[in-house]
Amino acid sequence: DVQLQASGGGLVQAGGSLRLSCSASGLTFDDYAITWFRQAPGKEDEAVACISRSLRRTFYLDSVKGRFTVSSDNAKNTVFLQLNNLKPEDTALYFCAATRWVVEGTWDLKREYQYWGQGTQVTVSS
Repeated sequence: DVQLQASGGGLVQAGGSLRLSCSASGLTFDDYAITWFRQAPGKEDEAVACISRSLRRTFYLDSVKGRFTVSSDNAKNTVFLQLNNLKPEDTALYFCAATRWVVEGTWDLKREYQYWGQGTQVTVSS
């Protein structure tokens, strides 16, 4: 069975940083793209960042470009999301998802993902 587990969230002040981790089991990173989504109260879920080894690409939500960085440690089957210069509007439940098929035009669509993990809460105070 495929399992994804996110961790690393917390409470930080605006301008601070966090590093989230998504640990995966039951899949091979070479075959899957991993994307971080976030869910904020009263807002639609949005895809934040994606890493695909098969495409050798990363993708980002416009509002996080230059502040967030997605990376992976394939030996540990773990994907990281470094969050810098955090803003109150980044407050959300962050969770990771996996898909075997990703292309540039659809990486941010929830329907493209087959596996989902539980989230980790990020709260940014002003």
